[in-house]
Amino acid sequence: MTFTLYDTPLTSRLLLGTARYPSPAVLADAVRRARAGIVTVSLRRETAGGRSGGAFFELIRDLGVRVLPNTAGCHTVAEAVLTAKMAREVFATDWIKLEVIGHQDTLQPDVFGLVEAARILTREGFKVFPYTTDDLVVGEKLLAAGCEVLMPWCAPIGSAMGPQNLPGLKAMRAEFKDVPLIVDAGIGRPSHAMQVMELGYDAVLLNTAVSGAADPARMAEAFGAAIEAGHQAFLAGPLEPRDMAVPSTPVIGKGVFA
Repeated sequence: MTFTLYDTPLTSRLLLGTARYPSPAVLADAVRRARAGIVTVSLRRETAGGRSGGAFFELIRDLGVRVLPNTAGCHTVAEAVLTAKMAREVFATDWIKLEVIGHQDTLQPDVFGLVEAARILTREGFKVFPYTTDDLVVGEKLLAAGCEVLMPWCAPIGSAMGPQNLPGLKAMRAEFKDVPLIVDAGIGRPSHAMQVMELGYDAVLLNTAVSGAADPARMAEAFGAAIEAGHQAFLAGPLEPRDMAVPSTPVIGKGVFA
């Protein structure tokens, strides 16, 4: 079943990061086994040490997946906007995952700078995927700035803690019914991904939980299955928790002994 991001239909609800894999071959295997439709890449990492990023782009093109450049490591609006423009030239796409980091220890986004950078980039034709918090007001401001997708964290980047504020994530889903929502950052296990998909989220973005596993390709496949299972469970309408037992076997028609 497809879903749409910026008028682009996608069949996979897993977005996979490309950092910290043991080798390009392992990365390629992980992307294939996860059946990821989008991969994210940091322009800074791919051009570090004098590399052009061309070899990486060739790898992604061979895999047949869409590339989503990001502004990872940017701490100011000017830095993020410049990095986005450079990424558009290198990767030939107007899609950009926008990160403006505000806190060094938690890597929490600077939501004030994020909204400002999003406004600038959307005016210049970018299709912005903003890495944000689960704050409803910030979400509204990002949409007003021109974003058509929201990407709230569920825990600090790379922490693997899983959802820390399920009520907040549920509130975002309820508030932004018609907006694609992608959980980005903090997922550690397939069960975490299934949790957020059962809330009705449209997709999950992963990196460290896969690349840091002992067997990244197998873990990527597990996440792909969990995300699809969570989505199907949401569509099926899972039971809400109850505060008392409800018998699964009917009592009508049972024999009664005096």
